[in-house]
Amino acid sequence: MSTTTASPARRAPDSFAMLLMVGLCAIWGLQQVAIKTTNVALPPVFQAGLRSAIASVLVWAWARSRGTPLFRDDGTLGAGLLAGVLFAAEFVCIFLGLTLTSASRIAVFLYTAPCFTALGLHWFVDGERMRRIQWLGIGVAFAGIALAFADGFLHPGAGSAATPGAGATHGSTLAGAAGDALGVLAGIAWAATTVVVRGTRLAHTSASKTLFYQLAVSAAVLLALALGLGQMRVETVTPLALASLAYQAVVVAFVSYLLWFWLLTRYIASRLSVFSFLTPLFGVTFGVLLLGESFSTRFLVAALLALSGIALVNAPAKRAAG
Repeated sequence: MSTTTASPARRAPDSFAMLLMVGLCAIWGLQQVAIKTTNVALPPVFQAGLRSAIASVLVWAWARSRGTPLFRDDGTLGAGLLAGVLFAAEFVCIFLGLTLTSASRIAVFLYTAPCFTALGLHWFVDGERMRRIQWLGIGVAFAGIALAFADGFLHPGAGSAATPGAGATHGSTLAGAAGDALGVLAGIAWAATTVVVRGTRLAHTSASKTLFYQLAVSAAVLLALALGLGQMRVETVTPLALASLAYQAVVVAFVSYLLWFWLLTRYIASRLSVFSFLTPLFGVTFGVLLLGESFSTRFLVAALLALSGIALVNAPAKRAAG
């Protein structure tokens, strides 16, 4: 992957892009609640694969209705397949990590992604260079996320998928470390996907085709993995579980991801990606409102830190005097 001066010029996010990113983060945050409610009907990996499969059909239908070619040879196949594998790898790491460590720890390590994204774009893509104040902003925002989920570090067993038995402390520690590592790998995979989209021929193709690559490839990978793990089954089906799956497939994987890749064709990706720090905060907020979960004053401080970091990253550069 190399820098390219031929890429269309991207601009800093304006008020429209910022508001749209906040809305997308709210959608992605609510997805956490949707996943929990769908788990009663579908195992998680099967759920993720089915979501991608449904959304890929929707993207195909959308592209066909608009006359957007998805299968024309435009030199994007290699990059598209790589983006799809990275997209699938992110979810595999998340779901496997959740079986080894707490959800709060996974959330913190996953949201190292904007840091890795900024670093990768800074190295590989022209027009994505970061100033010192912007690196500071990313650090402040990540500190907010770490503070919001600090309980996962103070009490590592909280929220984990399995509770170890007596005498399993050493094994639990090793499993937790492996889960943390998977969380970081998920963040790296997410960041690498964005860098691939911005630093290859995908930067010149339509948002529909970029998304179709990722959904189609991830659907194949995740469904195959679900089959191998014995998760290709349906449990108790409820109207809420079906509605939650529909929300994930239609609203999240189809509409919101399409908008996200559309934004990447017009705005500086590193400045957009920092908004994703809001996603876990929205997830906690919706958990409080819809699932009766609780939050503390520390969470409000954490939210302010995240917002301050986002503001620093998107602050306009000072013009030289004279």
